[in-house]
Parts: sequence; structure tokens; C-alpha cells
Amino acid sequence: MKIRDNSDSGWIGFEQRHVWHPYSAIDAGLPVYPVESASGVRIKLVDGRELIDGMSSWWSAIHGYNHPHLNRAVETQLQRMAHVMFGGLTHEPAAELARRLIGLTPEPLQTVFFADSGSVSVEVALKMALQYWQAKGESGRRRFVTIRNGYHGDTFHAMSVSDPDNGMHSLFSSTLVKQYFAPAPQSRFGESCRQSDIDAFESCLAPVSAETAAVILEPVVQGAGGMRFYSAEFLRRVRELCDHYDVLLILDEIATGFGRTGRMFACEHAGVSADIMCVGKALTGGYMTLAATLTTAGVSAAIGAGNPGLFMHGPTFMANPLACATALASLELLLDSPWQQRVAAIEAGLRSGLAPCSEMSHVEDVRVLGAIGVVELKTAVDMRMIQPRFVAAGVWVRPFGKLVYLMPPFVVNETDLRTLTDAVVRVVGASV
Repeated sequence: MKIRDNSDSGWIGFEQRHVWHPYSAIDAGLPVYPVESASGVRIKLVDGRELIDGMSSWWSAIHGYNHPHLNRAVETQLQRMAHVMFGGLTHEPAAELARRLIGLTPEPLQTVFFADSGSVSVEVALKMALQYWQAKGESGRRRFVTIRNGYHGDTFHAMSVSDPDNGMHSLFSSTLVKQYFAPAPQSRFGESCRQSDIDAFESCLAPVSAETAAVILEPVVQGAGGMRFYSAEFLRRVRELCDHYDVLLILDEIATGFGRTGRMFACEHAGVSADIMCVGKALTGGYMTLAATLTTAGVSAAIGAGNPGLFMHGPTFMANPLACATALASLELLLDSPWQQRVAAIEAGLRSGLAPCSEMSHVEDVRVLGAIGVVELKTAVDMRMIQPRFVAAGVWVRPFGKLVYLMPPFVVNETDLRTLTDAVVRVVGASV
């Protein structure tokens, strides 16, 4: 039946009544702001207000919005083909993007599986690990080991390796595969790894190593599970334990990849490589959804030699040519820019700009790494109150739980960054 919108509010009213938003309900009463356009680091609302973007549209729009170089890449590829199935067919943008990703990521990653989104790339990584061990005659390896406070996506197996008690997926706990969770490391980034952290992890892994397909971690930075920055040495020690107990290591670089932490990939802080790596988010510069799962020639060969001799996954829009061409242009733009200097300048601006929050009695912690700044409160924010305050301050900041955080586009200038940090200080200071 066709739905008619007879209200005076037009599409906005219709949207409120019929369209879901992330982690929300239909017409939930939470503020939602209609956007007319976006350019550079500014989002223009339909009412004419402009907001400086402090979120990079959830880590993805690292070059800002409406970038001429990315626009041209989309337009050029659109004239050739927007999409063609990847089953039995191939195209140059996919091949060239794979070549570029293999060249950028740490050795020995050599093969690429393209996926539609970050959550799907995690599903792919987990399935690769399971099929690898089945092909090697060890079908009993069906579980995964990880640490608490992690987040790997909203699809079912991705949920199973995300923290079961952080509030995002606890509703589904009775239906999820039970995985093994070690305590989150307490050693902070820049610190040596406490022996107690690695002992706790080994105590979790060692007894179940014979049934473990892989360890999965977000390297150095845990994202939506808590925005925690942990010791790079802990990651290095985990890599050693994976080798010792003969389990694969999956690194989820979806949020941290492509320069966000000051290195091209966060695992570079620890000098380690994965057996399987997931990338996404900033891959296309925020223009369209695309992710990839990379693995080693050894894992690929084992899956190919096993039964049925195929990797059993294949999304409809896998290796979409439009997305692949845009990703190539985004990587070109990133690599041709002084991105390291830009991220370092953002880091310095976030440190100085957010520092006043550390003196507030209701603030638990302030932490900064690369182009990520986090203010952790002692109690959860009220989104109905805090979101309008940020909009009134002329910035787009999207807190969750106890966390108010910034991850601006790499092209943000000093003045706009100061506006963002000043707004956080002011709004957080008023939220007592």
C-alpha cells in the first residue's frame, strides 16, 4: 500500500515516522538534523546553519566532503560502469586497488577479498579463519579469543567477538556463539606492557588454544567499545603468543586504518603484522561503502586446497567498480598529501584544546592519539540535552555513553579545530 504524507513538514516529517537511524527507534524523540549539503569540513543544515564536522562521518571522510579529486573519480568511473557482478567477471579498478592495498599493508598480506562494509569484512575474516583450520583437518578450532571493551560490528558473528557486556549487543547474548574474552589491557598507549596484562591474556588463550581459530583485536585503539588506547607492546606480545600457540591473528583496522592514529595502520605502532586484516571506513574517503579483508598466501592456499576448494562467501556488490575507483582516488589523495604532518598537528591541537576538561570533577579521563581525542565522563551523557548544545555551538559532535570524542577530517585547519575543542570544553563543562 502506498504511504501518503499529508503533513506540512514534507519529507522531514515522513522520515521521522518511517526511517530507522542507528541505535534508535522510529520517532524516538532523539534530535535528528536534516542536511542540505556538505563541503570541506562543514555540514550545512536545511535551516541554513553550518556545523564544523568533528566526526568525519564515523571516521570515514578523512578528506572532508565534496572533494574535487574524488568527485572526478566518481564521474569518470560512472561513464564506464557503475557496477558489474564480480562472479566470473573482473575489472581494472578492483585489481589496482588490491595492488595498492597489498603494497600499503604490512607483509606478508598478499590476497584481498572485497566486502560491502566493515562488519561484513569481519565476518569474512572469521570465516577465513574457520575454513583455514577445516582445510588443515582441524575442524575443532571453532572459537575466537579477544579482549573486553572491543567492538567489531553489528552482524552476528562480529557481535559475538565484541564485548558482551558493554550494552550494545547484550540483548542478543543468548543467541550468539560463545567466545573467549580476556581482560582488556590496563597498560596505556606509550607505556610498557604490564606483565599482569599479558599473563591474563595467556591465561585465557592457553587452555583453549586447541579449539581457537584466531585471536581478533583492534590494534592499539579500541573504538565503539570504549575508545581506549592500549600499549603497543601488549599487541606485540599477543602476536608472539599467537605464534607460540599456533593460532591466527586477525587485526581489525577498520576504524584505525589509513592514518587516523598517526601511522598508516595502527599495528605499525607495535611493528607487527596480521594473518588476516580488515580495512574499511576511510578506504573511499567516506564517499561510499567498501571494505576489504586481506590475508596471507599461506591462508589463501590452504583454503583453496581444502574442501570444497573455494572460499564460501560472495556479496552481490563485491568489488563495486565505482567504489573501487573512488578508493583508489582517496588513497592517491592521502599518499600525495602531508598527512603525517596534518595528523600530528591535529594531535597537538586536540591535546591543548581538550586539556581543560581534565580539571573537571565529572570527567574521568582525557586522552589523545593521532587525530582522535576523547573525553570520558564519569556518567553517561543525555543525548537529548547534549546533542542540541553542540549544534548550537556550531559543531557536529556525536557522543555515546560516557564518551565525548573528536575525530575530525585530516584537512581541518587550526581555527576550526580550536572551535571544535572549545565547544567540547564548553558543553562538557556545562553538563554537570
